[in-house]
Amino acid sequence: MSKILFTAWGYDVSYLEFISALTSFVGVWLGTTGKRITWPWWALSSALYMVFFYDVKLYASSVLQIVFILAALWGWRDWAPTGAVPSALTRRQIYYWSLGTLVTTAALTPVLSRIGAAATWSDAFLLIGSLVAQILMVFEKYESWILWLIVDAVGTIEYAVLGYWFTAVLYFAFTVIAVIGWKRWYDARSN
Repeated sequence: MSKILFTAWGYDVSYLEFISALTSFVGVWLGTTGKRITWPWWALSSALYMVFFYDVKLYASSVLQIVFILAALWGWRDWAPTGAVPSALTRRQIYYWSLGTLVTTAALTPVLSRIGAAATWSDAFLLIGSLVAQILMVFEKYESWILWLIVDAVGTIEYAVLGYWFTAVLYFAFTVIAVIGWKRWYDARSN
């Protein structure tokens, strides 16, 4: 799967990266609709991206895919067959989730530096921010989309700086999709 499918922006896009991006896009788009079918797509794209990120030494992003697979199983189990019923976090919950995200990202950054990761603070934030956003999504909290917007913007920059242009464009699309997801879930919230 590491064979080159095509070249875009002077960058060789492998079959693995292309299929990972395609399945990920479908999963994220389905997530904006709150449909339960989003979860198998998340699991498939995460398994594929785990291999891709490991190959390019983005270790935190690779580990994150394991978290996404587990969250996909959790989401599939816990969301009703009719889909998500979005609700809001309390101010206290927002404070604790935000503080935990920042502190954990700060703690993980030097670890990634010591093991020679291709990126440190940004990859740490992608791991921790995505973990928190995914948990909030499984809990059907519309604020998950606000965090996804921030995470996806950071991912867009990280992958562009590292020269993974195809994945950077995908993350830019995710940033736009996060705005759509936030609006849809906010409008559908139960409280």
